[in-house]
Amino acid sequence: MELAFSGPVIEWRGPAPYYFVRVPDEEAADIQEVAAMATYGWGVIPVGVRIGDLDFETSLFPKDGGYLLPLKNAVRKPQGLAAGDEVAVQMTVRLQEAPRHRHG
Repeated sequence: MELAFSGPVIEWRGPAPYYFVRVPDEEAADIQEVAAMATYGWGVIPVGVRIGDLDFETSLFPKDGGYLLPLKNAVRKPQGLAAGDEVAVQMTVRLQEAPRHRHG
């Protein structure tokens, strides 16, 4: 499943600051339709992401009925992204393959 959206970088202050982009409601609803085939536990959804010219893999975190896309420093800093910056995201939800049974 391929998705494209944009949104502001948000900062969550915990023991260490974390940065996220919230997946818009429409795209979050699309993800929820395939979540059972994509999650590997705890509602976490594996995704491939492209921001600017940087490709990386991460996992979406479920939050308040939607999802947050985490932005590690290794992604944010080369792109010069800070809290409040608008960012364009291309994202692919990676569906898990069902186990295959061998006969015989």
